[in-house]
This record gives sequence, C-alpha cells and structure tokens, in this order.
Amino acid sequence: MNAKRTKRLKELPSTHLLGTGTPMCAGCGGLEVLHEIYDILGAKTVFTNAAGCMTLLSVYPFTPFRGSWLYTAMASAPAGAQGIRDALDILLENKRIPPEEDLQVVTLTGDGSAYGMGLSATSGAIDRNLDFIYLCYDNEGYGNTGQQYSSATPHAAITSTSRTSHGYPGFKKDLFSIWVAHKPAYVATIIGAEPLDLAKKIETLQGLRGPRLLISLAPCPTGWDFDPRQTVEIGRLAVQTGIWPLKEFKEGRVVHTKIPKQRKPVEEYLKLQGRFRHLFEPERVETEISKIQARIDHYWDKAIGAEE
Repeated sequence: MNAKRTKRLKELPSTHLLGTGTPMCAGCGGLEVLHEIYDILGAKTVFTNAAGCMTLLSVYPFTPFRGSWLYTAMASAPAGAQGIRDALDILLENKRIPPEEDLQVVTLTGDGSAYGMGLSATSGAIDRNLDFIYLCYDNEGYGNTGQQYSSATPHAAITSTSRTSHGYPGFKKDLFSIWVAHKPAYVATIIGAEPLDLAKKIETLQGLRGPRLLISLAPCPTGWDFDPRQTVEIGRLAVQTGIWPLKEFKEGRVVHTKIPKQRKPVEEYLKLQGRFRHLFEPERVETEISKIQARIDHYWDKAIGAEE
C-alpha cells in the first residue's frame, strides 16, 4: 500500500468501513447491511468471521474495520466469540483494561454457517448466555463457492446443485423460530433496503446484554442472477411482498416491525431474479407460483391474527 493511500485511510472517520480487502461482488446485499450496522456500532468492535463471502473482506495484514477481526472455520465463529468475550472479561476484572476500552463482540456468518454447519455452536453460545451480537447475512445459498443450495434456499430456486426444471424441492428453514426457542436476549430480522428499521433494531440491542441475534436477507446479484443495480429494489420487494417479514423477539414476544398494508404479489419479487426464471419462461408454472404465494399468505394470516 503506497504512502499516499495509507495517509488517506488514516484520515477517514473511525466508523468508516474501509476497502482494504479483496473487492466484493457489485451490489452485494450482505456488504450493504454490514456497512449500515458498522456505521452504528463503530470501531470498538471485534468481529469473529466464519468462512464465507465476507472472509474476502480481509487480506492479511489488513481488514476493512477500525476494530479487530478474527477469522474462524465455518462452524466455529460463536466459539471464537466466547474466547474473546472471556478474555475481555478477565482483563476487565483484573483491571488490565479500563471499562472504556471494552469491545463489543460481533459474530459474522453467512447462511451456510448460521443455518447449517455452525448451528450447534450458536445454540451452545445462547445456552451459555454469551454476551455477543450474531449477524447472519443470508444470501440463501453457499455463495462463496458457487451458490450451492443451503438450508436457507427458498423453494423452487435454481442453484448450482439443484438445476432441474423445478429448482430446489425443499423449503427454507425457519432460523428465526429456532433461535427464539432458545429464549435469547434478542432476535430480529433485518434488511439493508430498510435502513430505518435496521437502525432502530441495532439501537435496541445495544441496550441489552446476552445473545443478540440478527438475520439479514442479503440479495446476491451473482447467485440470484440479477443486475447489481436492482439490489435495493429487490430488498424492498422482499418486504413489500411479505416474503421477508421484518420482526423482532424481545421480552418473550415476537412483534412484526413493518407489516405491508397491501402486499404485492410475490411474482413481482420472483420475476427480477434469474434463479426463478423457469417459473415464467418458456411457460408460466402457475402451480409453483401459487404454492409460494399461498405459503406467504398463510404466514401473514397467522402472524397478524396472533398480534391482534
């Protein structure tokens, strides 16, 4: 890195997410949400990053953060967070560091880790009441290795390992409900295309201690096959069609933080993505489109009824 660029980086504000790592895919929804969250959390953070797309942000000895970074294997990020939190607590207890030098421990994973390989480690961390923030950027597949299907892949999506004319035959795992069943301090769904909702949730969890977990839908131009300029539009449609409910679990209750007053048809969301093109070309597959729409309608009928 030349001296001029080093000087420029040092002059950036402490909350700025830097670009010292490998360039990410244009329009990355995961990077979008990470920018927004880091702008609020700031430099007094330490990230434990499970192997995945965001691993590409850090190229030794540089990271894109003013805080610290620990890279772990895909299943081990919550265990890494436990070690860091324990070390910080020991330093605080022994007065080796003052309280103002304490750091917020943040685990960063993709859906491959959160929904699958790392789920047991996350469950254990919640059981131990670990004081940390867990952020999953959910691009609904193993994006870093070619968009193979994961437990987060939606029904009928084409992936590199589900390439039949019907797409992925399974259904997306309900990770939110799995986490809620553990009764942590906080769980929420977020998306970068709704920054005000996201900011309110980050401010809420900053006032809490214990396991605080976030799942962000992360539109992926590369894996989902759409123009990178459409990332925000697709994110908003995910909320407006009801396919990505924005909600939070706090104090024993699940509350939806943004309820679409008049939901748009789910096909408006599906049509923009190449992974669902087979539902519309060469012929419209009404049975599959109706099945997806019916599941969304059922979810919201049940959710709204429970909150009334």
